Amino acid sequence: MKIKSFILSRSERVGFVNEENNLMASEKLREPRRKEPKQISFRVSEQEYEKLKQSAETLNMSVPAFVKKKAEGSRLVTPKFDKETRQTIVRELSGIANNTNQIAKVLNTKYVNEQDLNRNLQALRNEVNQLWQQLK
Repeated sequence: MKIKSFILSRSERVGFVNEENNLMASEKLREPRRKEPKQISFRVSEQEYEKLKQSAETLNMSVPAFVKKKAEGSRLVTPKFDKETRQTIVRELSGIANNTNQIAKVLNTKYVNEQDLNRNLQALRNEVNQLWQQLK
């Protein structure tokens, strides 16, 4: 009898879950944990969906995110460049940054002929100017 009472008192202190607590815990697990728990669904025609999809892609957004922003009354600004042009600009900027880093490394490690430095800096300026003209 002492062993049984010891086990019961021990189980109460440790906090074994009884069936009622277990049921409440499982119900909480079933509830979705979302920042925005409400969902709105509506149907659109194929043509309307394609228009929404195209607008969303132009802004680099998903269709649901685009529709939500529009419903909130947000003013969405169309980018000046399409996706391919933006990727090209990023690649060119990356190349310019790489060239600049190479110039800095050479300047910090050894003596450089002034004419070579000016030639490299002028080439870098030309690349930046070409890119700047594309951005205008």
